[in-house]
Amino acid sequence: MREPALLGKPTEHSQLDTVLARLRANAASFARLPIADKIALAQSMLEGYVRIAEPSVYAACAARGIPLGTRVEGEEWFTGPCAVIRFLRLNAEALRQIDRDGTTRVGAVGSTVDGREKVQIAPLSTLDGMLFPGITAEVHLEAGAKAGERAPFYRKPDHDGRVALILGAGNMDSLSPMDVATKMFNEGKVCVLKVSPVNAHMGPYLEEAFGDPIRRGYLAVVYGGPSEGEYLCKHPAVDEIHITGSDKTHDQIVWGPAGPERAERMARNRPLLDKPITSELGNVSPVLIVPGPYSKSDLAHLAENIAGQVTANASYACNSGKMLITALGWQQRAELLEGVGRVFAGVPARRAYYPGSEQRYASLTESRRDLRKFGGSEGALPWTIVAGLDPSAATDKAWVTEPFCSILSETSVGSPSDPADYLERAVAFTSERLWGTLSATIFIHPRTAADPRVAKALEHAIVNLEYGTVGINLFPWLVAGMGNAPWGAHPGSTLSDIQSGRGFVHNSQMLAHVEKTVARAPFRAFPKLIYLPSHRTLQTLGRRFTYFQASESLYRLPGVIASALLA
Repeated sequence: MREPALLGKPTEHSQLDTVLARLRANAASFARLPIADKIALAQSMLEGYVRIAEPSVYAACAARGIPLGTRVEGEEWFTGPCAVIRFLRLNAEALRQIDRDGTTRVGAVGSTVDGREKVQIAPLSTLDGMLFPGITAEVHLEAGAKAGERAPFYRKPDHDGRVALILGAGNMDSLSPMDVATKMFNEGKVCVLKVSPVNAHMGPYLEEAFGDPIRRGYLAVVYGGPSEGEYLCKHPAVDEIHITGSDKTHDQIVWGPAGPERAERMARNRPLLDKPITSELGNVSPVLIVPGPYSKSDLAHLAENIAGQVTANASYACNSGKMLITALGWQQRAELLEGVGRVFAGVPARRAYYPGSEQRYASLTESRRDLRKFGGSEGALPWTIVAGLDPSAATDKAWVTEPFCSILSETSVGSPSDPADYLERAVAFTSERLWGTLSATIFIHPRTAADPRVAKALEHAIVNLEYGTVGINLFPWLVAGMGNAPWGAHPGSTLSDIQSGRGFVHNSQMLAHVEKTVARAPFRAFPKLIYLPSHRTLQTLGRRFTYFQASESLYRLPGVIASALLA
């Protein structure tokens, strides 16, 4: 393991040259590597990650100020090694299916309400059905696309060897290694991963876990900030780029520094970057509350589900709940907001570890008339509700600024007595006002959803929401870690108006021409969903579920089930 004093030390440019030369020399051989060898490689990476699972969680907790032995430690298990190990196992299984059958396995194929193909992606096994009871996921394909067009690199390779640069995420430790696995096993590319300075603690663990592909010249892990990132982006040995970060960083890479010259380049559609770039860049994530016959108990459950979308990972997630959209004049609005506040009041404030948090918080809360704060301390921002935003205020910064901190805003549109009207108006509001195309959530009461007219309106709303993931009664945070569900922004953004990015990752079944993932859960899921703040066994469940995902060994299953049921 690297000496602590050297963690995150920028990699010298000369060393970057050496690393890239080695990757370039091995790119063609990796692209042609037999599937059996890729299966073995994925398995070795999985086993390596199992070895570093526990120490990497402890390092993450230390870096983010999380006390060990707490519920929040459990979040680090799920958003770190659990997601990576599951994804690598699914990759190995998908490659075995390709080796055996020529393609990957999916569930039922059907049609969306507007006539495109959709593909069931979860559950794909009886065991997954047990582990995620009541939760389903389907992938909507772009117009004209077919479910049979899976695993395109293995059916008809589109390159003879490429070097992909991954500019890693700083907020969740699973994202960068899952991006690496996507590029390697879905697309047949060798990778150089620049670890984000925000979570440089993960670099040595990735080097240890992925020692096999590193030794063979298929992967390199490097360090640094903007200078090293710029050098890598412009390097002739790099063929393409994938970034998880902000749209500001994306535009800096593609168009150059802000100013008149960038504006002219954008107007003429002449980017500085002459390489393909894919990206995942955040979102002002809407949470739509369809009016319905909610009891006091239902509202309390709904309030915790909403609050959990804000408190998970200290709200440093691109899919955290950002904009609550209630129905205009809805009589239960006040009770719901009070319920969210009560949950916030019971959740300890988290350290504001992500750079710029305080500035964004100040910008989005200053001069607000209905501002509700809960907790907070030195270095830990309070959980905050900015309520009653005027939907007609076209220039409100809340519509276009991702907080990436502990803020939930709220506004109201649509009829409180007509759920179908509410859905239509709320969806239109997201399209007209809100920045981003990554993920959205709809909460709907089961009795409301059972009305045929509303059910039809719901399906149209799902189709019309221009987001890469739509969760029904489910936080898309879970979808991002499932591994078999594609994750990315809704297609259609341009380089000059990038929104939440372009391209999909974490797509173990290798579906092509994805438009969005739609995940559904019961209004009251059982066992308790892991992002709910009242979950009592998250630390134990996170550890047990992580090691279970490595091989799905049945002797570990009783412990997983027990921890889930005791939540």
